[in-house]
Amino acid sequence: MADWGPVVIAVVLFVLLSPGLLFQIPARGRVVEFGNMQTSGASILVHAIIFFGLITVFLIAIGMPSPPPLLVGGSSRRAHNSLKPITTWPIETAKPGDCIALSDLPSAESQTTLASALEMAAVARFSRKAIASAVATNQLHRAFATEVSKTIAPSPDRVKWDYRGQRKIIPLGQWLPKIAVDAYVAPNVVLAGQVNVCDGASVWAGSVLRGDLNKITVGFCSNVQERCVLHAAWSSPTGLPAETSIERFVTIGAYSLLRSCTIEPECIIGQHSILMEGSLVETHAILEAGSVVPPGRRIPSGELWAGNPARFVRTLTHEETLEIPKLAVAINDLSKEHFSEFLPYSTVYLEVEKFKKSLGITI
Repeated sequence: MADWGPVVIAVVLFVLLSPGLLFQIPARGRVVEFGNMQTSGASILVHAIIFFGLITVFLIAIGMPSPPPLLVGGSSRRAHNSLKPITTWPIETAKPGDCIALSDLPSAESQTTLASALEMAAVARFSRKAIASAVATNQLHRAFATEVSKTIAPSPDRVKWDYRGQRKIIPLGQWLPKIAVDAYVAPNVVLAGQVNVCDGASVWAGSVLRGDLNKITVGFCSNVQERCVLHAAWSSPTGLPAETSIERFVTIGAYSLLRSCTIEPECIIGQHSILMEGSLVETHAILEAGSVVPPGRRIPSGELWAGNPARFVRTLTHEETLEIPKLAVAINDLSKEHFSEFLPYSTVYLEVEKFKKSLGITI
């Protein structure tokens, strides 16, 4: 009868708390109204909250019947303790078809526990069979793989040699990057497409020259320093050629970005500078570090510009103008020292031939 207590309480509360039967909160014209069956959505919501609150209080006061303990792989302490009174039965050897007299069991709780134990024994036997089958299959696969590896002997001449070059020259369609004989290009520079590096020019480590849309030219004795990115667009908004053109004796500072711009001879572009599409830097001009030249902007000859966007600072002196090509020549002399350490072609093949000879492989 104790199991029906919560049901009876819930039904009684549901009937008594119906909006308008005894009272209604809130009513149409006042907060509380008695005996009014004209309810509303707000009243239904308030009465539902009151109903669930009262039923929770009554259920806590009466107490819900506790469910029987679950047997989960022997992890429950109560399930483990409930198995102690029936350890005299041979549960490990029991089968699903075995019959046990219920009169021999001491109580109904022990009968439930025994049935659960029988189910656990059946699951354990099934698990052991599945594990044994998986282990046997794995061993069969290993044995088969071992036999196959014994029958197939690798050829001594079939060796994967690593012929990584020191340059990343990427041809695109009919376009192949062109590098002059005495130009220095660092080992980890990427040249792609229509790129032309002229005599005495130098492109330093980490730079990327991507001529996939238009042509990129690095003129005589010019230098593109570390981590620069040179690109070219299809067309220029100013109507000028959209190619990126760097004339002779030009110094491009590290981490600069140049896109479809033209730099005339004997100029200096400071580090971290950005030159956008159609911009023009005339001869004997200097951009300070961090300058940003908007699209179509022209930097006049003999002037110093700086800022974002770039603005006129002052006019260069004659001595400063003479120092511009000297800087380019000094960097060219430095690039020759690096060039002597890197031949035009990689020397990895020498190490490969030496390694082959040590293995007795015919070269």
